[in-house]
Amino acid sequence: MLKRLFTSNARIKLLKLFLAKPEEEHYIRELTRTLSEQINSVRRELDNLKKVGILKTKTKFRKKYYYANTNFIFFNELKAIFQKSESSIPEIARKIDEFGTVKLLIFSGIFIEKDAAVDLLIVGSIDREKLTNYLNNEMSTKRPVKFTVMNEEDFLYRLKCKDKFVTDIISDPDSITPIKKLDIS
Repeated sequence: MLKRLFTSNARIKLLKLFLAKPEEEHYIRELTRTLSEQINSVRRELDNLKKVGILKTKTKFRKKYYYANTNFIFFNELKAIFQKSESSIPEIARKIDEFGTVKLLIFSGIFIEKDAAVDLLIVGSIDREKLTNYLNNEMSTKRPVKFTVMNEEDFLYRLKCKDKFVTDIISDPDSITPIKKLDIS
């Protein structure tokens, strides 16, 4: 997807690196080794990104270091684009499905960068301890992931009663539903 938006592989790799860890500084030769790209393409893309304002430079120990300009007007938006392109929602869903029997899984909140009551809504029976360990130890998120687990009967009852909590999550057009083994229409 990003390759269609950004025409250069070197540029994509550089942006990924600088947006993922904006506090780090890198010099050209280090970048060519890290990214496995030719020095000329790395140099050209660094210059382009500096001209646009995404990167800044400073010299120390007679080397030119590049680092992310976190004050760049579109810095957060670019970072969000790259995070979403790297999103492993199908992988997370597959892993969560291994912890039990999942009839419905909805990603909301932190996963779609929205304020929501919960980040994950899970319908089915699941090992909560394994889920908690996975979310806390294997995922790097800005804050702890909030989740709700309901059995199928409780969920369908709340859906029938038009429970605000359930309907808000289901009706949100940005929510992502990778597992849907229930008829919720």
